Amino acid sequence: MTDDMREHDKAGASPDGAPTAPTVNSDQDAVAGSETPTREQTLEQERDQYYDLLLRKSAEFDNYRRRVERERREQADRTVINLLLEMLPIVDDLERALRAEAIGEQAEAYRMGVDLIYRQMLELLKRRGVTPFDALGQDFDPNLHQAVVSEDAPDRRDGEVVDQFSRGYMIGERLLRPAMVKVARA
Repeated sequence: MTDDMREHDKAGASPDGAPTAPTVNSDQDAVAGSETPTREQTLEQERDQYYDLLLRKSAEFDNYRRRVERERREQADRTVINLLLEMLPIVDDLERALRAEAIGEQAEAYRMGVDLIYRQMLELLKRRGVTPFDALGQDFDPNLHQAVVSEDAPDRRDGEVVDQFSRGYMIGERLLRPAMVKVARA
């Protein structure tokens, strides 16, 4: 290409005088035409990404902390409930000992000692939120009672608890142990 041709080409005309389309250097024009992020903008984007990551990690940690705390409380509750369930048969035995007839002077002293232990045990349970409930005379409720025996009792209501082998216990509003009962059939 001669110098004349180059000048015509630059002016937008071909050597024969016809106008030509301007030449485009696509790589250079694309870079020059689009806005390239400045260092400051790049740093701001990185800052925003790290801040978002920080918020997410903080939320994840808070959720983890709450879950661990809840699991720890649940484990402590299960431990207390298991201990209380192990203690209840002792309370039952003390109640049976108190129902036995005391004969003689020494037997009465023994009975008083058992009664003292029994009251201390009930006080300990009460401090832990455990309350006994009696089922005798109530209608059978499978949510509160465990029927061990049923017997024909025409003079009683159908489903009435006629005997209680062991009392039921609640811990707060939850059932700790159902009462073991005998139920009447009419």
